[in-house]
Amino acid sequence: MSEDFEIKNKVSESGLINFDLSTLVSKGERKGIDLSNFLVDGQILIEKDFRQKVEQIDANIYNDCFVYIYNSTDAIVPLWSYFLLTSKISPMTKKIVFGNREDLEIILMHQAIQRHDFSELIGKRILVKGCSEVEIPENAYIELVEQLQPIAKSLMFGEACSNVPIFKK
Repeated sequence: MSEDFEIKNKVSESGLINFDLSTLVSKGERKGIDLSNFLVDGQILIEKDFRQKVEQIDANIYNDCFVYIYNSTDAIVPLWSYFLLTSKISPMTKKIVFGNREDLEIILMHQAIQRHDFSELIGKRILVKGCSEVEIPENAYIELVEQLQPIAKSLMFGEACSNVPIFKK
């Protein structure tokens, strides 16, 4: 008994547009600078010593990197110290932030979402990919909804076989 039947891909025929936030992740090496390494005993900032240590930095090691500056101690450092350190390495870097690696990723993703052209998604049914091999800051999903809700016909989260409807116009 042989029956002819056509296998259809209902997902591809549904008009769903898959959007993967990981495609917006900025490419490049991430490096951290711990301010405590520039302090006397990791606790005290002496301006002359601090300036010497900053001057000795080989800024080339931060070439085309994304850099986060943090302080692993509870030492209080004056704001000008961040200015001085940033001034030394910023000509080489792609971006510098104060905070930890997670803070850097949040800022980079924010910038990527703000710069992205979403015009191709106007009036479309959008499925935001739920799983990724790249870690995506949770805030990115919030920002993405802010960008997509005004322009999309509908928005879902997850995978085509098991998605969660978010909104529908």
